[in-house]
Amino acid sequence: MTHARSPSARRHIRTSVALDVTVNGVLNHVEGRICDLSEGGARIDGATLPERTRCEIHYAGQTVYAVVMWAEYDRMGVRFPYELTSGPLHKALERARGATAIAPGQMFLANRPTGFGRRGLS
Repeated sequence: MTHARSPSARRHIRTSVALDVTVNGVLNHVEGRICDLSEGGARIDGATLPERTRCEIHYAGQTVYAVVMWAEYDRMGVRFPYELTSGPLHKALERARGATAIAPGQMFLANRPTGFGRRGLS
């Protein structure tokens, strides 16, 4: 009997992203999009490999090793055996986390002009 971990048992915070990647399996490679990313794994939409398959994820010149933990018809969840701590994929994760830290209303207030009319633009 397999016991599923509860979502609260996750060690890493998942963050929504939209990153196009290539996933290399043993016999093939498929294109997909990482939609959910953390230092410990990712959900990849548009790509599927069998469970327990070891694969490589290629993004912006970086190769990250992964193991497929679950798979559905058009998406899969992978775990990184080595925690994501550097490289383009980690930078994309940090950027996504930084973007979500700013509330939508705060972004508008930070970018608005301080004056009125032409005088406020100089």
